[in-house]
Amino acid sequence: MKVNGKTIVVTGGGSGMGRELVLELAKRGARVAAVDINKEAVLETARLAPESKEKISTHVVNITEREAIEKLVDEVKEFHGTVDGIINNAGIIQPFIDVNDLGYDKIEQVMNVNFYGTLYMVKSFLPELLKRPEAHILNVASMGGFLPVPGQSIYGASKAAVKLMTEGLHSELTDTNVGVTIAFPGAIKTNIMQNSKVERKATTDTSGKEYKLTLADDAAKIMIDAIESNAYRVMVGNDAKMMDRMYRVMPKKAAAIIAEKLKN
Repeated sequence: MKVNGKTIVVTGGGSGMGRELVLELAKRGARVAAVDINKEAVLETARLAPESKEKISTHVVNITEREAIEKLVDEVKEFHGTVDGIINNAGIIQPFIDVNDLGYDKIEQVMNVNFYGTLYMVKSFLPELLKRPEAHILNVASMGGFLPVPGQSIYGASKAAVKLMTEGLHSELTDTNVGVTIAFPGAIKTNIMQNSKVERKATTDTSGKEYKLTLADDAAKIMIDAIESNAYRVMVGNDAKMMDRMYRVMPKKAAAIIAEKLKN
């Protein structure tokens, strides 16, 4: 589905990849409903694209609140007239601690934002998408959704749930007008740690250099290209591509490599 002239809803549109997705969609001629829990952040996103002001609506919504998401459908339709696609980008990570030491409050928060927030968006918007001549759903999982990352086991579990739900959706919607894509970003240069209230030193390789991160704007372009080509899945970043290949062939070794790098 080409995004030009289409209305796309983007969650987490106030910062990081979400902001870049909004800006790139607007640049390509789409109308965008930018959704975020942070009012100032999402308004700043809209201000960064003044030439597309009439194409961007902003919505302050907590995606863990199902009723708020259900109301969002009508808000988007009222502003834009239609809705042709959703990008479920919003997400948080957990503190870098083991499952044994992670409180249930944080576990529930991660699952509520990453999985249930995505589920609420899909369930609420899918009936509208099915009415359109063509439509698309892109759900953002993570490299951690197919590869275990010590200290991020619950985050990984939430993204693995998004992965399988999205793949199931693809199969269910094969004979419809709705395309479905699952995206697996690797290490992306965003402020997700700050937004998630998580602290951690920069990850380095054996030479002491920080890993090269994929820029958020590049990640956004890759994901929108995936929508336009109706890709089944897309790896975002060379690290995600490399670890995907390795995990398929040598899952235990791939997991060990990630665990070792996190010790540095």
